[in-house]
Amino acid sequence: MPEEHAEPKDRSAARSLVRLWPYVKPVRTRLSGAALIAVVASCLGLVIPLVLKWIVDGPVAHHDPGGVWLGALYLLLLGIAEAVLFGMRRWLVARPLAGVEASMRADLYRHLQRLPVAFHDRWSSGQLLSRGTTDLMLLRMFLAFPLTFLLVNSTTILIGFVILLAQEWTLGLVLLAPVVPLMIVCSVFETKYAVVARRAQDQVGDLTTVVEESVLGIRIVKGFGRHRSQALAFRALSQQLRTTELGKARLLAGIWALITTIPELAIGAALVLGTIEVADGGLSAGTLVAFLSTALALRWPVESIGFLLAMSQESATATERFFEVMDVAEEQETAGEATSGVSPGGSGGMVFEGVVFRYPDADADSAPVLARIDLRIRPGETMALVGATGSGKTTLTALVPRLHDATSGRITLDGEDITAMPRERLRELVSVAFEEPTLFSASVGENVLMGAEGAGEEELRRALSVAQADFVHDLPHGIDTQVGEQGLSLSGGQRQRLALARAVVGRPRFLVLDDPLSALDVHTETLVEAALRRVLQETTAVVVAHRPSTVMLADRVALLSEGRISAVGTHQELLRGNAEYAWLMSGAGSPPGEDPVVVHPSGTTADDLPGTHAPAEESSTR
Repeated sequence: MPEEHAEPKDRSAARSLVRLWPYVKPVRTRLSGAALIAVVASCLGLVIPLVLKWIVDGPVAHHDPGGVWLGALYLLLLGIAEAVLFGMRRWLVARPLAGVEASMRADLYRHLQRLPVAFHDRWSSGQLLSRGTTDLMLLRMFLAFPLTFLLVNSTTILIGFVILLAQEWTLGLVLLAPVVPLMIVCSVFETKYAVVARRAQDQVGDLTTVVEESVLGIRIVKGFGRHRSQALAFRALSQQLRTTELGKARLLAGIWALITTIPELAIGAALVLGTIEVADGGLSAGTLVAFLSTALALRWPVESIGFLLAMSQESATATERFFEVMDVAEEQETAGEATSGVSPGGSGGMVFEGVVFRYPDADADSAPVLARIDLRIRPGETMALVGATGSGKTTLTALVPRLHDATSGRITLDGEDITAMPRERLRELVSVAFEEPTLFSASVGENVLMGAEGAGEEELRRALSVAQADFVHDLPHGIDTQVGEQGLSLSGGQRQRLALARAVVGRPRFLVLDDPLSALDVHTETLVEAALRRVLQETTAVVVAHRPSTVMLADRVALLSEGRISAVGTHQELLRGNAEYAWLMSGAGSPPGEDPVVVHPSGTTADDLPGTHAPAEESSTR
């Protein structure tokens, strides 16, 4: 079962919640002070019955109106003091607990940025969002109220029963009788509630995912008229969540009924027995009033047990869900990553040596996505990577900046193993532009400058020029224009040009481009290619290509087939000598046979393809 839908672990809520201590520790003084104030305030409420006993057995019994008014003043002062103390408790915990929540959320976000791409491939964004919002809100509420009042109410009940036993121990024992049944009920409740609480919080994450996908994919939903099917999917998940929440409500109602009924029966029995004792003269009326008032004062601490246990269990589940993510190992640095320098026997440029890659969650006996890749890209050379869909081109390029780590083999940049350098340095050396251009809810300039920390306006304008992205100057606020979520306010070609500008803005030593021109029209593509050639002369680059026009940017071409490099050569050499490559470049409708020459429907051969008679200097290596 995926961790995002894990069953509750076999541990108590207390053991789960104790993991919050590192976050609570900095504010423990204020929380302890708030708890102490709350205990004092609650215990003041237990003084009220003693004042009532004094009023009944004293001023009332002796017909002293002045004494009654004095007793009323005492009661008023006690009530005011109790209210002020509870107000102070609330003030003490508000600010520090907001800080605890903010700290946990910041740690979660920071951790998510450092987790491997494989983690994000497995986990839905809605589950992560719910952990960073709903779950942390539950934890803040727990620290603010249930955590304090589990202590306050326990202390109040303990002191209250001491007072009851001191007033009349026989009646006190009557009220103590329900303790064992209540403990059994609470234990059963906690076990059952843990299951439905976990299920409900996971379902909230699933629901968040559906909402997010529907909003981000609103063009698809509307374009294909799928609003009804999306609404049905949302309704089905909502119904599941509703059913689970009703299950929680039934459990809570059941324990609340039992926790209310059992003590009420005990209080009723104590009232009958106490009244008989007063009638027999064995107990004063004031003592009975004080006894019953104390018992009634303990009703809320006892009845709130179910509510507090429910919130504690939900908070324990939220804690487990939070640490399920925090416990995932970040991108691992190898032992040699603290050092730098050229590996012995290494060579310049970008070199793949026996690289094998299998996704971490793949079966051990499954075929690897990449099977022993051996490829050398010389310094300053541009290598086009060509292959059929699913051959592993994008996966191979993702290994260079270590978005994934190779299962075996190694990759070197200018002779240095990429696993022997800090990721921060590696990603300064290597710049990438993915096939799917992703933009953020920021300005045009901020999106482009993400590609190079510290780059200035001059570098920004150069990068925009290289990517033929001068359209930004016609936007309402120029490079300060906000592009909106996912950059959907721009066309596909505009987004791709900004992504390309982001890749080249820092003049990287190594450049990885995944089909960077696929969304451009023919005229814009020609202009971008002309500018990109100048950039490629200054760097070592790998370019995933699907079209001859993109291939022509490269000095040499590597053909990737079934996870292996099956051929390397110039564009013209592979067209003439490799049937698969000629077929890929031709766009013919059927795969190549034995004959290395591909015939088009028009009757032309591979030799007649565009680019096969390019000038000799375009095919020479730098």
